[in-house]
Amino acid sequence: MALTLKTGTSWADAWQRSLATAPEAFRDDRVLNLWDAGWRADGRVLPATSPVDGTPVAGPPRLDGDTARRAVRAALDQHRAWRHVPLAERRARIAATLDALAAHRELLALLLVWEIGKPWHAAQADVDRAIDGVRWYVDGIEPMLAGRAPLDGPVSNIASWNYPMSVLVHALLVQALAGNAVVAKTPTDGGVACLTLACALAAREGVPVTLVSGSGGELSEALVRAPEIGCVSFVGGRDTGAAVATAVADLGKRHVLEQEGLNTWGIWKCSDFDALTAVLPKLFDYGKQRCTAYPRFVVQRELFDAFLAAYLPAVRTLRFGHPLAVEQPGGPFPRLDFGPLINAAKAKELTDQVALAVDRGAVPLYRGSLAGARLLPGQDTSAYVPPVTLLDPPPSSPLHHAEPFGPVDTIVLVDTEAELLAAMNASNGALVATLSTDDRATFDRLAPQIRAFKVGHGVPRSRGDREELFGGFGGSWRGAFVGGELLIRAVTWGPAGERLPGNFPEYHLMP
Repeated sequence: MALTLKTGTSWADAWQRSLATAPEAFRDDRVLNLWDAGWRADGRVLPATSPVDGTPVAGPPRLDGDTARRAVRAALDQHRAWRHVPLAERRARIAATLDALAAHRELLALLLVWEIGKPWHAAQADVDRAIDGVRWYVDGIEPMLAGRAPLDGPVSNIASWNYPMSVLVHALLVQALAGNAVVAKTPTDGGVACLTLACALAAREGVPVTLVSGSGGELSEALVRAPEIGCVSFVGGRDTGAAVATAVADLGKRHVLEQEGLNTWGIWKCSDFDALTAVLPKLFDYGKQRCTAYPRFVVQRELFDAFLAAYLPAVRTLRFGHPLAVEQPGGPFPRLDFGPLINAAKAKELTDQVALAVDRGAVPLYRGSLAGARLLPGQDTSAYVPPVTLLDPPPSSPLHHAEPFGPVDTIVLVDTEAELLAAMNASNGALVATLSTDDRATFDRLAPQIRAFKVGHGVPRSRGDREELFGGFGGSWRGAFVGGELLIRAVTWGPAGERLPGNFPEYHLMP
């Protein structure tokens, strides 16, 4: 039976619902920028298409540097007023924003599906994590803010496109709850309509939020280096992150910079391969387009046959395709492991990297096929990449040392503990890692030598944004660590001489 699009879920449906929900923020076929407490039809709108099937969608209205500087100066005025708003009122406004987000949960999720290709259940989870995460802070904020004050200027947020709600909107609302005005740049690759709707709902409640679009190079002077900015929060790749890190270090500015790293899963003297088979499909969530994805397995050579017996059946069960394709127009959404990559250019880049690695000696152990994907008849499939597994990518291949940010696994075989650690530390620091080994003493001995911030014993680790501390080692993180109360501490002033947990020099901590 040919699949069809679920009734009422087209991009046109989502756009009309957005226009009706927040007419102040959406106009005809474009979204607006939000600055100086007003929605503005400025900026040069770039064309954009959905990774799902090539449908034209709203593009980012890119501002120039001069306009961005005006927006930041206006945000400082908002900050100076907001920092004196009583906490009870800030809590009430943020709580009202959360209620509004919850009321429009399905529309926000539908926008995420079309703009960044998330499967329906993953898009809903992204919205829910943002709402539930911020509500945790609303309910328990008083002791976190005891003896603390907002920063001297607004917090600037530059984030990647993959988690607009649970990372970016979550950060904005917690920063505002702590007494700061907030500025955010929409990711260039997707999420502008979802973020615009979320910020419109927040602005209606009087939350001082600025949302602008533009190229990182043109806006960095305003969003990173401007003296009005009190803190820079960045989530993205190492190249851009390194430039941001240099700027904030020169200026002595408070910063939280989360960057990529090659997260690895080690297999050493392990026999519980049933547990690995059970968890493997979950590791492909959202096509491994996540900062805590595991794209590299480092396997003890003598266990390679047992590893493959556990790995290959699991990877063959993966379901991917069009997130909104159903058997009947009114039928339930499919439960997919992933949909498309963020765009056709990224899909081609990753496919070319796989071909290059194989050409230079990597062994293809598994190749999925679009023939097994859930797709609509005749749809554009240029952003889809089936899962691929490669053995021993050569050192000359990008897949040897950098995360692919797509559904490509690489396997490296090792014979000694020293080789195991070297292979697991290939990217000079990572956010998470896992070591599967039967012996707890072996884990306790090796785990501290793995250069990842969180190391799991046979289980995957995640980012975490409540009680648990989160940061990174080496090139994967710069500045303040976050999580729970530490997120509040990262965007507020505390007692004189306070040392914030993080990996920056002391002179960056307090004025």
